Amino acid sequence: MYPKRVPAPLRLPLGTMTWRIPSAKKEVFLTFDDGPTPEITLAVLDILDEYGAKATFFGIGKNVDENPEIWQAVQDRGHSIGHHSYTHVNGWKTDLMEYIEDVHKAAKVIKSRLFRPPYGRISPRKAKALSKNYMIIMWTVLSGDFDQNIDGEQCTSNVLSALKPGDIVVFHDSVKAWPRLKEALPKVLYYIQEKGWKADKLPQ
Repeated sequence: MYPKRVPAPLRLPLGTMTWRIPSAKKEVFLTFDDGPTPEITLAVLDILDEYGAKATFFGIGKNVDENPEIWQAVQDRGHSIGHHSYTHVNGWKTDLMEYIEDVHKAAKVIKSRLFRPPYGRISPRKAKALSKNYMIIMWTVLSGDFDQNIDGEQCTSNVLSALKPGDIVVFHDSVKAWPRLKEALPKVLYYIQEKGWKADKLPQ
């Protein structure tokens, strides 16, 4: 099981880790991991455009290499980007140097200082090493769109029941997440719009 909203005591300040964006503005920050994915990422961009929303996409380096035109479309439509390692490496199971090399390899194709550790798993030692060059972005709200045991309605509820201004929300522009994401994302964006909030991208 996973928490919909990460409790404050669990938001460990390992190195430079950002869990939310304190702001006087009523804004939230939607993020998408694991792309770019043919068809899915472009569909997500269309939904965001429909609501005038901006977001941040954390791409896997290998996927960026394979789908450069989709990755360029993300940037051309005004969204910010970050990277998510080159091969979606697990920070709890990978040697320090191997992990750092994988992250740096992704940085060669994804020009951004924003980094999100795959699975949110990173050791204090790895976080300290990476924080010299990257801003490590975590999250406050986990949509659960990757969870094949729930439906789009539950995914929507996971977000809306926890969402507050300043929160960073995790979605996934992946084939696995799409059955839930395609239902939840428009409803979340509609809710944000009705509240008079803004869905914005993370500062690059």
